[in-house]
Amino acid sequence: MTATAAGYHPVDLEPSLLADGTYGIRRHRSRLDVSTLLGLTIVLLYVLPGTLIVPNLTYAGRPALLVALLLFAWWCLARLNPTLLLMGPQPIRWVLCVYLVANLLSYLAGLLRGLPTQEANAQDFAMLQLFEFLGVALIAADGIRNWDRLNRVLRVAVWCTGFMAIVGIIQAVFKYDVSAHLVVPGLEVKGGLAGFGQRGDEGQFRVAGTTVHYIEYSAVMAMMVPFAIHVARFAPKRWHRWSAAACAMLAAVANPMSISRTGIVALGLALIVMVPIWSWRLRYTFMFLAAGAVMAIMFLKPGVLGTLKAMFLNVGVDPSIEGRTNDYELVGHFFDQRPWLGRGPRTLLADPVRDTILDNQWLYTLVTGGVVGVAALLAVHVVSVALAVIALRRATREEDRHLCVALVSAQVVAVVVGGTFDSLYYTTFAISLALFVGLSGAVWRFTHPTRIVRTSTVRGID
Repeated sequence: MTATAAGYHPVDLEPSLLADGTYGIRRHRSRLDVSTLLGLTIVLLYVLPGTLIVPNLTYAGRPALLVALLLFAWWCLARLNPTLLLMGPQPIRWVLCVYLVANLLSYLAGLLRGLPTQEANAQDFAMLQLFEFLGVALIAADGIRNWDRLNRVLRVAVWCTGFMAIVGIIQAVFKYDVSAHLVVPGLEVKGGLAGFGQRGDEGQFRVAGTTVHYIEYSAVMAMMVPFAIHVARFAPKRWHRWSAAACAMLAAVANPMSISRTGIVALGLALIVMVPIWSWRLRYTFMFLAAGAVMAIMFLKPGVLGTLKAMFLNVGVDPSIEGRTNDYELVGHFFDQRPWLGRGPRTLLADPVRDTILDNQWLYTLVTGGVVGVAALLAVHVVSVALAVIALRRATREEDRHLCVALVSAQVVAVVVGGTFDSLYYTTFAISLALFVGLSGAVWRFTHPTRIVRTSTVRGID
């Protein structure tokens, strides 16, 4: 069996051009590298409950987020030492720099207007979470060494998605909160677990798996389905393929268990983006699997599909939709006051009397970050899509092309669900998005025609 047949990418077998006249081995293994820490971040993010934190810290003290902050520090240190990171071009760095500057300007604007203690603390928390987001995105874009290590990160993400889907399905079928048994000694639950939320008139209830909100759970499940399908098609080992196929089915079944319109729309969009690159045989196979998933949902949770159908048909009289549209006047009020830089990151807090909060990431960014903040966030999505499309056009292997389209689908889902809930407030979704932003930069780098650009990476810790 050749190396390529064993699952290695042909490019990974090239000598790496480290500098003029200096070559290395692209497939050099390290005991601890970027891919390992990214995998650890995903495990901690998906397996542990979202409200489980290191004692005496805020929600930014989730174990996964602390590792993400470590990744940001690692990336910064690597940039200061040319022996740790080759200084090849990477568009993701520039767009994330713009995003960081936009948030810093908004932060300064908040300080200049004068903030009460609660808003000042919220603004500091937002910046800390931003650095965690940047840590995952930047280290994934610059630090993953080769296609093999990237695929390992994807497999870990898919398996953890399957675990989270099982947790949600058990919650929905038995009305038993498995996440209560995932509390690790030495950590504390802040604010309680998500629990179950009543939805509909037929006694239906919502589940959140290991996330902190039902919509977040459905959005993450929807975003991960294309990647599970990707691993199921192209993983080098049979058991990897079969386990990923099971995870894809579990995620598709778990998605409606949150009883969220957002999740259904997100899943539909993700699959619509994927369909054009599939063969007709795969499309027919997927139709049969989709029918199987629907029957599984009807068997495991009778009535949930009827509740979802009623939610879509009665959207005009839904109080949650009415609550969102009623916020438009509030958005206009705050936007007129500070249109360019906004009030400051995350400084629009819930009113204890009116319980005012914007369930719309784009409007929330407009109020707190202004036009500059919205433009910077949109640029992150657009550049990520553009890099994935460029990599798609460069790629010669079907596997690589399929992954690029999956990365496009992740950004499409993120843009759309940002209009239905404040998505970046929820860290499981936000860090998942950061990972896919970084992977868009990684596939752009891996498919670049210049070898020294393909080689640019953070070296492992030996």
